[in-house]
Amino acid sequence: MFCLDNLSARLNRIKIKNFESSINFLLLHLISGESENKMTKKVLYTLEFPVKCSPGILYEFLATPAGLQEWFADKVDERDGIYYFNWNGSEDKAEFLEKEIDKFIRFRWAHSQKEEFFEFRIEKTEISNQTILVIKDFADKKEVKDQSRLWEYQIKDLFHRLGSSN
Repeated sequence: MFCLDNLSARLNRIKIKNFESSINFLLLHLISGESENKMTKKVLYTLEFPVKCSPGILYEFLATPAGLQEWFADKVDERDGIYYFNWNGSEDKAEFLEKEIDKFIRFRWAHSQKEEFFEFRIEKTEISNQTILVIKDFADKKEVKDQSRLWEYQIKDLFHRLGSSN
């Protein structure tokens, strides 16, 4: 289960300023933690973000500890296929599952079920040849909207780091 300290650190990292929204978000995760203990099945959801960046540069920000540390977590280390993500002193681990350079990388949080993962995929549109960042993740059905909002805040930070105006 994603610990409360870790959630709080992620919220601080993405700078959600509205105190009430932050409290509601944390309460939602406390409640969802109870449901996780009951082994509820999470649903897969997908988010797409057009990005003005080459796939090679974007991939470095998605797949390397140095790149992920720029936008996703305060500190990122990798040892033996395990990525260690730190937010304000709280740590969470994700196992590297598979990748294809400049195409995608897939992880599984240490607290997740075997079939659950989160993935960063880089696609190109056929007509305009635009780069699209596709994020796949799992969440409880009731949490998809809030989890999507969390990803949107983090992707804004990624775009800022990339110098993209999306």
